[in-house]
Amino acid sequence: MSEVKQRGRRRASPSVTHELVSTPGTRREAIAAERLSSPSNISVAHLLRVHAASGTGQRVGMAMAATGLVLAVTLPSAQALDAHQIDTVASSAVSVETAVTAGAEIPITFASPEVASALNPDGMLKETLKVNASNVTPQAAKGTLGAPLKNLVTSSPFGGRISPITGQMGEQHTGQDFAIASGNEVLAAAGGTVTFSGWHQYGGGNRVVVDHGNGLSTSYNHMSANAVKVGQHVERGELVGFSGSTGASTGPHLHFEVIINDEPVDPMGWL
Repeated sequence: MSEVKQRGRRRASPSVTHELVSTPGTRREAIAAERLSSPSNISVAHLLRVHAASGTGQRVGMAMAATGLVLAVTLPSAQALDAHQIDTVASSAVSVETAVTAGAEIPITFASPEVASALNPDGMLKETLKVNASNVTPQAAKGTLGAPLKNLVTSSPFGGRISPITGQMGEQHTGQDFAIASGNEVLAAAGGTVTFSGWHQYGGGNRVVVDHGNGLSTSYNHMSANAVKVGQHVERGELVGFSGSTGASTGPHLHFEVIINDEPVDPMGWL
């Protein structure tokens, strides 16, 4: 039996460490090696080399794009990348410290939003009152005022009714009555300036009126005591007085009014 000698290249020992970039043999390979060995690109190139052959290169590219390392990466999912393709992708890597600027002609503002929020509870009302209150539609008015009491229990609605004092029919009730025991907190329905705080000679008893601007005011009547003075600015939800039964009243309650250009309207349209 003749002995056949097999010829072939000797394989490297498993203990030999492979470098990321081999010694360049041409000018083109030298440029590629220099580019891949730079601090900004070495990690990207290394990831691409490791995962390209296994078919995971596309997922690696997507992950790097999500973290801002690569703006756009298109990698084959079924074949390995050659050195030229890796150089092209690595060169597309950008520094995470790259500044983002806008043209001088583009306005950038940080104006506070004109909507209601925990930090700006009157935002919706201010937006609504860009026109005179008399021109506000019912849809726009609804919900723009806050509750004057922590719990609202209606006892007598706005409009025509039988007078609880005289018993006569046809009395025009100018506000909304809410049943409440004496001594409870009465709260401002919105921010504004106090224009009246005192005794109302036409049956309102201890009365407070707050002007919210552009034709809109609210009043709080029959209170046992007032807590604000004329000229004082109050915020939405701030104490204006305490419930009671002063003036033309048959029992403890709050008579709450919404006044537009000196004319009372149904408060429920604004609450």
